[in-house]
Amino acid sequence: MSADAETCPQGTRMRGLIILNAYTRRPQMLHQAGRLTEEFALRGVDVEVWHNDRFLAVVDGDGIATAVDGFDFCIFLDKDRYTLRCLQISGIPLFNSYESIMACDDKMMTYIELAGRGFRMPRTLPGLLCYDPDAVIGDEVYERIEGELGYPVVVKECHGSMGTGVFLARDRGELGRVMSEVKCDAHLIQEAVTSSMGRDLRVMVVGDRVLGGMLRSSDGFQSNIAGGGHGAPYELDDALVEESLGIARALGLVYCGIDYLFGEDGPVVCEVNSNAFFMEFERVTGINIAGEYADLIIRRLEKGL
Repeated sequence: MSADAETCPQGTRMRGLIILNAYTRRPQMLHQAGRLTEEFALRGVDVEVWHNDRFLAVVDGDGIATAVDGFDFCIFLDKDRYTLRCLQISGIPLFNSYESIMACDDKMMTYIELAGRGFRMPRTLPGLLCYDPDAVIGDEVYERIEGELGYPVVVKECHGSMGTGVFLARDRGELGRVMSEVKCDAHLIQEAVTSSMGRDLRVMVVGDRVLGGMLRSSDGFQSNIAGGGHGAPYELDDALVEESLGIARALGLVYCGIDYLFGEDGPVVCEVNSNAFFMEFERVTGINIAGEYADLIIRRLEKGL
């Protein structure tokens, strides 16, 4: 490794900041921060891990003041859009950017941003906004969903993570119960890819490289590792590698995990994760995701990107 990789332009050691959610103690997220810190240390980069409970930004009539002076970059592993936006305005290099994280944090926005670009996706309806918990969903709503999508359908909360907030409805009765539960939260309704029940594919992208794939499987209709799924290495073909790079470019991501469903006619985009967990991926594939990500950040900072 060159000396430049270990120092800032002024000749001091490079310093980085990893920000976690203020309240989370989830093992997957703590592991993510720990592995990145470890790999940066091997490259001569000092990294601090902060929980986002320090009120890192103050906004007033004079502008925005942040508490990240002295850091050369920030890996933002939270979903606090307000602090994230303030940090981006402050000028600190962010991984990923505000725009990219926001496009992935909201599942409906992910589909909107990818629509019309040639990526195969489930047919999806944006959920209706409801401000009254006592409101009754009319039969005409169900009739329109049935006419567009049929059954079964998947209902997703737009801001769910780690497999939470995802529901399968096989008929109107189940759909009614689910929609009554999520109606006051941002959500979407989409056709179920029944050929992929209990299995999907995670593809990891860092910069302009696809690092590999992992098959995830479970006994339920979802296959998230956090929900009890199991991982296994999966060999990717050239077409899927190119598609994954295209998705990352379309969303402006320098790091992401893309989840595909196994459609009858080929892979179908399920979700894109701007802060994809990699504990199981590293374990089953032997690929050093944290090290690759650290190398990418160092290269980009060296080049002033």
